[in-house]
Amino acid sequence: MNKISNILWGLFLVAIGVIFGLNALEITHIDIFFDGWWTLFLIIPSFFGLLKDNDKTADIVGLFIGIALLLACQDIINFNTIYKLILPGILVIIGLSIIFKGTIKAKIKDEIKKLNKTNDKEYAATFGSQDLDFSNEKFNGCDLNAVFGGVKCNLVNSKINDDIVINASAIFGGITIFVPDDVNVKITSTPIFGGVSDERKNKKVDSKVTIYINATCMFGGVEIK
Repeated sequence: MNKISNILWGLFLVAIGVIFGLNALEITHIDIFFDGWWTLFLIIPSFFGLLKDNDKTADIVGLFIGIALLLACQDIINFNTIYKLILPGILVIIGLSIIFKGTIKAKIKDEIKKLNKTNDKEYAATFGSQDLDFSNEKFNGCDLNAVFGGVKCNLVNSKINDDIVINASAIFGGITIFVPDDVNVKITSTPIFGGVSDERKNKKVDSKVTIYINATCMFGGVEIK
């Protein structure tokens, strides 16, 4: 999906460049600065974000706001109506996202609930940063909290013999988790103007061991590498 997104971005920029060039040569007279053209800076990145493997709630919200503002700029919908509907619309999108994720990922959440009973380690970074390295150590899972700060958790060379869960909470902060190449990763998240980004090159792994990422992102993000 990331490759498709990159190709579309490339084609979009090529198209804009061609239009500018043809207009400069007076071959065409295409006006790309139509009423509300600036909303494309919100609509296009949000649309391309839907093609990625990360959580899509924030992109859906961005697309909703961008399209609503574009319709208002085109005098299709009144601006006052848009302002009244933006907050309810965002709440509906987030609510539906939580409902559907709760249904689709019920099995994952049940497994996380079981594994959390053996999870007793907690690490936090508040207005600061913390680098955790579990190389050559047996790792049984933990809680990671970043509040106006950042946490890096390196599990690349750690010893993971059983399924584990990492509860990651990023509030106005960021968490980066480096996982081994030979483990499965399953993600469940509650995003509020944030999300989980899975940046692993090899996401299809046939392993008996699974790392469950249970994330809560509020104006923050969790990266898996």
